[in-house]
Amino acid sequence: MSWRGCRTMLAAANRSSASVLKPPKVSSLARPLKVTPALSEFVGAPEVSRGHTMKKIWEYIKLHNLQNPTNRRQIICDAKLKTIFSGKDTVGMLEIGKLINPHFIKDE
Repeated sequence: MSWRGCRTMLAAANRSSASVLKPPKVSSLARPLKVTPALSEFVGAPEVSRGHTMKKIWEYIKLHNLQNPTNRRQIICDAKLKTIFSGKDTVGMLEIGKLINPHFIKDE
């Protein structure tokens, strides 16, 4: 290994040690936020992250077999899901994130 390679590795190590002192940034998916009473009742907590909410919703969908058997991208909503999905009977898989977004209360 050449000296130039060692210096490059040492410089990279010095840069990374400086970043250890900074507190890590929490992504928007992992940051707990206050939620509406309807979503709070569904998830079971007054503050929850978006990622955890999606995980709980999918656990519920799989547990109760609510995916349309012919079109797996479509979710058939029962009474409990209708409370958080604006009363819709069916929801598209990619629509879930858009429908739960209003349930997160933004701190000002």
